Amino acid sequence: MSTPLEQQTDEREALQSIYEGDTNFKEIDSVTFQYKYGEEDNYKSFLVELKWGENYPDEAPTINMNTFYNRNLLPAVKEEIQNALSTEATQWLGCGMTYTLFECLKDNLEQLTAAQPESAPTVAAVDDGVSALKISDTSADADTKKKEPKKEHLNKAQKRRQWERTDHKGDRERGWNWVDLVKHLSQTGGKNSDAADTAASNAPALHPLNH
Repeated sequence: MSTPLEQQTDEREALQSIYEGDTNFKEIDSVTFQYKYGEEDNYKSFLVELKWGENYPDEAPTINMNTFYNRNLLPAVKEEIQNALSTEATQWLGCGMTYTLFECLKDNLEQLTAAQPESAPTVAAVDDGVSALKISDTSADADTKKKEPKKEHLNKAQKRRQWERTDHKGDRERGWNWVDLVKHLSQTGGKNSDAADTAASNAPALHPLNH
């Protein structure tokens, strides 16, 4: 009876012969093999990696679905594929099973990836009470802020005087900014004329010279 190591050697040579020229098959090292399913850019595409232990094929190979290639694969789909491989492997213990495991996925590919979308999911609007983040144009916001006129900040006394100048509806009365002529004259012309009259009354009277 052949040992696990001898069986591995025979199976490795068989795999190299069977998958010669198949770009989907890859031998990572003497005990690690990968097979890719589906087209490169398709979201249903995935990669399976099988690694033999010291006692393979008397024990099932390690199944790795966490390669970078599978970054877009849904966790539920990964789990379903791994479970399918594990179930198949238990039926072939003691026999070289790597080829069988790779091929069994081909036969059930559509069923195993039924829940996987074919393209990247779009970001939908959040309607479960959680506010979605809004991406705004910061430069546009900055320009808008620059264009907004600066508001004049008034203290309470200034606001009161401004209110008293209006009709208490927000409209200023007609003539609110007219110059008070009487007040103006009393402060300017009035004072000058009074001063002139006072100076004239205090000045000595001039008499005509006698010839």
